[in-house]
Amino acid sequence: MDKVIVRVPATSANLGPGFDCLGVALELHNRVTIVRGAAPIADGMVGAAAEAFFAATGLAPFDYGWSIAGDIPRSRGLGSSVAVRLGILHGLNELSARPLDPTALYLLCANLEGHPDNAAPAAFGGFAAAKSDGCYFRCDIAPEVRFVVLIPQEEVDTDSSRNELPETISRLDAVFNVAQASMITAAFASQRYELLRGSMLDRLHQPYREARLPHLGRVISAGVEAGALGGYLSGSGSAVACVTVHQPDSVAAAMQSALPSSRVLVLGADNRGTQVES
Repeated sequence: MDKVIVRVPATSANLGPGFDCLGVALELHNRVTIVRGAAPIADGMVGAAAEAFFAATGLAPFDYGWSIAGDIPRSRGLGSSVAVRLGILHGLNELSARPLDPTALYLLCANLEGHPDNAAPAAFGGFAAAKSDGCYFRCDIAPEVRFVVLIPQEEVDTDSSRNELPETISRLDAVFNVAQASMITAAFASQRYELLRGSMLDRLHQPYREARLPHLGRVISAGVEAGALGGYLSGSGSAVACVTVHQPDSVAAAMQSALPSSRVLVLGADNRGTQVES
């Protein structure tokens, strides 16, 4: 085999209080094509993923060309970097007769990302709760659940956004977030999605990022008032997502009205994760 195409879903991470540990995969995809023996294209992120793959397998590196096409917007908090990394890792693995299993590829990706909240749902689909030691839980998301995603024009750099977060938080805020994130996990694991209502509030990162993203609060409020179970900043932003099981078009219209210059998508969950298409 000399050519492979890998489809990777978009992801929406944190879900409010689940900072760096909770995420979902969405029905929005990029496709990464890798051709063995083609002229290489220099790119730091791609090169680091390839270096990690060859180091993990002990295989001799080979030349490869690559390209990416799809619908995941860059630097909006929807997992565009994970799509690149998993696409390259799975593609090289396929061209090398699959020396690594999907879990090993996920662990490489999570390590490259520095946190597993996007890597786990992108790799395995559905809802995922993941720890930095490689342990994860995932489950399917029911088809009636819709994620209404508002995508502003502004991009956000994840690293600079993290620099705005405090080094410490109060014990009361920590307990608050643990309770919220636990309820979100219970809601998805049991498919009792009504438990999401009131459980996506956060005191760990969103209040500190809102100064740069003034649309956040009013977009979430608009979505919830229109019937959403809850809303949150997707990853580090700038995208905002609301979760609903009823009238997603009404939720989308309300969120759009709160920031008319944005684009709004109504998406189901991707329960399959990363797939090799050819």
